[in-house]
Amino acid sequence: MARQFDLIVFDWDGTLMDSTALIVAAIQAACRDVGVDVPDRERAAYVIGLSLAGAMSTIAPHLPEVEQQRMAERYRYHFLARDQELTLFEGTRELLDALRAQDYLLAVATGKARRGLDRVLASSGLDAVFHATRCADESFSKPHPAMLLELMEEFQVSPERTVMIGDTTHDLLMARNAGVPALAMSYGAHSVEELQQEAPLAILHSMTDLREWLHQNG
Repeated sequence: MARQFDLIVFDWDGTLMDSTALIVAAIQAACRDVGVDVPDRERAAYVIGLSLAGAMSTIAPHLPEVEQQRMAERYRYHFLARDQELTLFEGTRELLDALRAQDYLLAVATGKARRGLDRVLASSGLDAVFHATRCADESFSKPHPAMLLELMEEFQVSPERTVMIGDTTHDLLMARNAGVPALAMSYGAHSVEELQQEAPLAILHSMTDLREWLHQNG
């Protein structure tokens, strides 16, 4: 069967790494530190995938910019205090190794900053797996299509030969804005109901499901 895709682009947090709960907790702790209303799990999880500045302004839109910056610093403090606890979702490494062996181009498009992504790529041992990565502090934040457009231009791959894989509506909207098909993972930050509203090619529930879908359709 002819291959449908050449370039596979992954989100990071909540898609490859099991970090949603820690991000939510760090957002909530940062809100307490600066004295703003603490969001519930759903509201805190909604901003996962945005740039840090975008996440803070969404959580506390009426907070002065200097205080949003302080909240971002408190978020980093709480997140980094526990980031050694984070692990990849089961089957992630095996899936990526298999895709790399099949000569797919692999990339990451994330709301993380470059420093943060480089740190977790090294600690997870995946720094040599991806052909390219894009971060929100060196491009536009999701759902702007820039990260996908830059990756497709770098590898000279068309939108229809590219697929975006993520766990949030921000990922799916970025893909739509870039004219790229998308797959949604159900175990991350946004609910299945939210993901369904963006009409991805499929909503998958594990790395095993993703590997099987790509085997049959990729």
